[in-house]
Amino acid sequence: MCDGRCVLYFPSSILPFTYYIAFLMAGIYIHIPFCRQACHYCDFHFSTSLKIKNDFLAALKKEIYLQRDYLETKNISTVYFGGGTPSVLFKEEILEIFTELNKYFSIAHDAEITLEANPDDLSIEKIKALSETPINRLSIGIQSFRDEDLGFLNRVHSAQEAIECVINAKKAGFKNITIDLIYGIQTLSNEQWKGNIEQAFALDVQHVSCYSLTVEPKTPLDSFIQKGKIKNIDPKKSAEQFQILMEKMKENGFVHYEISNFCKENYYSKHNSNYWKGEKYLGLGPSAHSFNKRSRQWNVKSNSEYISSLEKGNIPFDIEVLTESQRYNEYVLTSLRTIWGTDLNFVRDQFPSKVISYLEEGIKVFLDQNLMTLSEGKIYLTDKGKLFADKIAGDLFLVS
Repeated sequence: MCDGRCVLYFPSSILPFTYYIAFLMAGIYIHIPFCRQACHYCDFHFSTSLKIKNDFLAALKKEIYLQRDYLETKNISTVYFGGGTPSVLFKEEILEIFTELNKYFSIAHDAEITLEANPDDLSIEKIKALSETPINRLSIGIQSFRDEDLGFLNRVHSAQEAIECVINAKKAGFKNITIDLIYGIQTLSNEQWKGNIEQAFALDVQHVSCYSLTVEPKTPLDSFIQKGKIKNIDPKKSAEQFQILMEKMKENGFVHYEISNFCKENYYSKHNSNYWKGEKYLGLGPSAHSFNKRSRQWNVKSNSEYISSLEKGNIPFDIEVLTESQRYNEYVLTSLRTIWGTDLNFVRDQFPSKVISYLEEGIKVFLDQNLMTLSEGKIYLTDKGKLFADKIAGDLFLVS
């Protein structure tokens, strides 16, 4: 995402991607609901037991068949294995999933195919096995290059394992690697955060996703804070570390194309950009979400219920048909976070006149406060505005 000094133009290298977006096909997300250990901050759906993995894979194959017509297109440009920890899958299991996908979908020859992985899973042998599958992009959950932070978060891997797995992945031929880092950790000072960022640069990865540590309800982190065992997150320090992040990334030539995402030129996450651009996607697996531009649906958050339902030929999901207000709110929330901004002409074309009037009136205060800029009919957050992205979007929402 651009800051206030660059919203009047886009680097030429961005234009091919912007052009490509207009012709994007659909994406598929596959949720692998298993982890070897629970991280203290995580509220995603997973199980630490692998006993039912084979039953899950059988159910997943049935869901692929049952959902073969959901997207109203067979053309797929991105496949994303998320979780959980998809790197618990063996090479043969990944190939079996692709065999099933290829029966019902046409996956583009240049499709971006991402697999999330933890460093402790990425042995040299495992990386070699992954290189022999269609996976061409690794998303490695490093979170920190400091053992103290990793222990605090209850991560399995060490800082040295994190460094070595990236080096080994590059040696194995992976040319598109993204890593996750977390800031705002109670054990992480500003100087130590700078060190984490510098280590990412030293490893020469193509993409970095950075998230502020948040306290999700009913997680161990939430419990520890409630019991006074550890201090709560310091929002001031989190804001300082986000500002450090933006400065460092800019200095090193990374494009800040979404609030939490930075990349070298031409290494945007195509799959996640599908989400932010409002493209269709199919979610497979327990807790996975799907979107077809008219409605959103989500599978049950239970491995056993997911498996038992699909054994009977039923997909266990809930569905919500989106109202006009919901479609507008989602567009504002996602587009405002990106380098491409919120297009006033799109709002004018897609929604009643009262909606564009509401939006144009609402942005005035943010323009005056230098939290937002307006250029050629699009609004963008400034670096200062990015610190308040969710609040700004919320203030522009329509109330149903």
